[in-house]
Amino acid sequence: MSNILFTSKATAQGGRDGHVKSDDGLIDLNLVNPAGDGDGKGSNPEQLFAAGYSACYDGSLNLMASRQKKEIDSTVTGGEVSLIKDESDGGFKIGVVLNVEIKGVSQEEAEELAKQAHDFCPYSKATRGNIEVELNTKAV
Repeated sequence: MSNILFTSKATAQGGRDGHVKSDDGLIDLNLVNPAGDGDGKGSNPEQLFAAGYSACYDGSLNLMASRQKKEIDSTVTGGEVSLIKDESDGGFKIGVVLNVEIKGVSQEEAEELAKQAHDFCPYSKATRGNIEVELNTKAV
């Protein structure tokens, strides 16, 4: 890998019923399996992925708008990451729904900005062709 800008590091132990902690301690969470029989108090990999993807996508969206000299206010609500049964191998896969609300542009402009952000976002690039991502874009 060349031209690395920064690296984040986290350590997980115990899988879906374990613990995850970032090297700086800002993330320090118990993990629970939503399908399990535990007390349900903790995060899960899908929730953490949803938070990261939503933030990354919203940053890309705002960058695309600024490059076009458009002033927007955007929110990626319900960056929904679902764990889905994979019928092809009996395992699991994930799917994502990004609900994008953009103030300051028309519906057509919002949809174009959302597409550009999806083309640019590092999370979108990393998952392209591997998981289904649905964009629901609304100018508000």
